[in-house]
Amino acid sequence: MKKHRFTGLWLFCFSVWSLGCCLISAAEEVEEDRQYFNEKEVPENLRDLRNIQKALQETLPQARAATVSIDLGGGSGSGVIVSGKGLVLTAAHVSAGVGKEMTVIMEDGTKHKAVSLGLVASTDAAMIQIMEEGVFPYVELDRGDSASLGDWVYALGHSGGFEKERGVGVRIGRLVRMAEQTINSDCNLIGGDSGGPLFNMKGRLIGIHSRVGASLEQNMHVPLREFLKNWDAMLAKEFVGKGPFAQEAVAFLGVSTEDREEGGIVIKEVGDKTPAADAGLQEGDVILMLNGNELDGAEQFSASLKGFKPGQKVKLKILRDDKEKEVEVELGEK
Repeated sequence: MKKHRFTGLWLFCFSVWSLGCCLISAAEEVEEDRQYFNEKEVPENLRDLRNIQKALQETLPQARAATVSIDLGGGSGSGVIVSGKGLVLTAAHVSAGVGKEMTVIMEDGTKHKAVSLGLVASTDAAMIQIMEEGVFPYVELDRGDSASLGDWVYALGHSGGFEKERGVGVRIGRLVRMAEQTINSDCNLIGGDSGGPLFNMKGRLIGIHSRVGASLEQNMHVPLREFLKNWDAMLAKEFVGKGPFAQEAVAFLGVSTEDREEGGIVIKEVGDKTPAADAGLQEGDVILMLNGNELDGAEQFSASLKGFKPGQKVKLKILRDDKEKEVEVELGEK
């Protein structure tokens, strides 16, 4: 019996010791997962600097390959590819709307047609999709929202617009402020960087450049969690919320109208190169119905159009030369 009690006690102690070792090992793994130089106020020696440099060198090639310039035809910004099928994250003020066509330029100068998906107007988050098929370089996302104040980070972007000889600009710094909808770094950003990526030193995307100012304190980034929170809505091409970074497009027909005593409204003028002109509407035509609904006057017609989005098609029943006919019009953007 004594032998059995001793054996049982020994096994119990060994189990406790093993559990302790496992916990210590797990703690060490967690500690190792967070790069040690992020815990220091400043690099203390050459080893610290070399490790920061090594982390940057190991992750930078993929980050640069996935960072793109976005040509808006009159302006430019930056973005970053986050899937092999060409999904791009950028800033809402860069995409400037939903369903807009633009050009994505890779670092080697290769150009691809793209279209803007959804955006979040209040926080400056947006998505763009490359339309051409292919396998594109992309970066990993920091889905665990692991960024902390003081972390070393680096910012990429096509500063001042695309330049093939220069390539993607790289700026290294630290996180200096953390808020719910913004994070600040002391990376030096300029015009053209807007919409570009901010990475942790493991090469994972943690934010998108939003406000680029003259001083470092004005350089703000949209944290990745804002994108993840609105991911499905942006993929579905939704214009989310209201805010200063984007204005929702208003549907546009391109006619001026006046009331008609007998019902409906009369077209007084048709603008050149407008959806109305493309659909064949003419001065003097009487619009009787919009999508099967009778019209009581010009004011009601104008209010009804505000319920549609650019690109949607509407059916108008018109009266011309005492004959009724139906006309389909694809609404434009005002």
